[in-house]
Amino acid sequence: MKKQPLIVVVGPTASGKTKLSIELAKEFNGEIISADSMQIYKGMSVATAKPTTEEMQGIKHYLIDFLEPETEFSVADYVTLARKSIEEITAKGKIPIIVGGTGLYISSLVDNVKFDDTRSNTKIRDELYAIAKDKGNHFLWNELLKIDPVTAEKVHENNLSRVVRAIEVFRETGIPISQHKINSRAEESPYEPVMIGLTFKDRDKLYQRIEKRVDIMAEQGMVDEAREIYENHKLSTAHQAIGYKELIPYFENKATLEECLDKIKLETRHYAKRQLTWFRRDERIKWYEIDEFVNSKKILENVKNYVAKTKIMCYNID
Repeated sequence: MKKQPLIVVVGPTASGKTKLSIELAKEFNGEIISADSMQIYKGMSVATAKPTTEEMQGIKHYLIDFLEPETEFSVADYVTLARKSIEEITAKGKIPIIVGGTGLYISSLVDNVKFDDTRSNTKIRDELYAIAKDKGNHFLWNELLKIDPVTAEKVHENNLSRVVRAIEVFRETGIPISQHKINSRAEESPYEPVMIGLTFKDRDKLYQRIEKRVDIMAEQGMVDEAREIYENHKLSTAHQAIGYKELIPYFENKATLEECLDKIKLETRHYAKRQLTWFRRDERIKWYEIDEFVNSKKILENVKNYVAKTKIMCYNID
């Protein structure tokens, strides 16, 4: 069966993924599906670096700015919606372009991960938490070791929520959660991804770019935007967004604005490092070190040439 071609653009925050993906969409007749876990939320535009209408240049974007900040949103939810978006784009005879820095979203989509649909059993869960409180985390972890040693070896006893969930799944299904995870990847992916990664040879240049971007975001109204979110919304998944939670001490008169902005820069640098660690594990990614090129036009030219030579151009999707 012929697989669905995808172009996938990944990399750390502030690496230029948005701009590159838009140029690729113009070049290869594509539309863009965001893979950013925070750009999904309404009212959170500055700190999440959502592309503006002008920046989109007429290219349709999916899975951006469609949820209220109070709404919980999981990787399973993302994959379901992204698959629908891929079908919609393909039906138009266009190439889907996945772009973002949320590694779990991208790998789960591209590798066709099927998610455990075992529903929570409140009675079992409450019982397990009561056992942990009475007898300690190590006692409960030992129970996990007996039924699922593979998971127990990967989960620290103090990560109580994961220990509880693993035991809960086993009691509900009779199957270790480690086996559920194996089963989730048993079905071959229907996608043929061409994966592009943007990074910097000199990590300090990436960090300088991050710090400059935070300063620009502050000038563009990030603080006022974060205050509105803080005062008017009960955050769920959205509370994880860098650029919002770090400003709460400022809103509560516990820190200066400068201290909070410095914290945003620090957390963003740490996040970029985690993104690179995640993506470096995927050998399918063709990496481009931005600081090795004279200008962005040269980067674009090289990426275009690479994509044009791949199997993706062999498909007649009209």
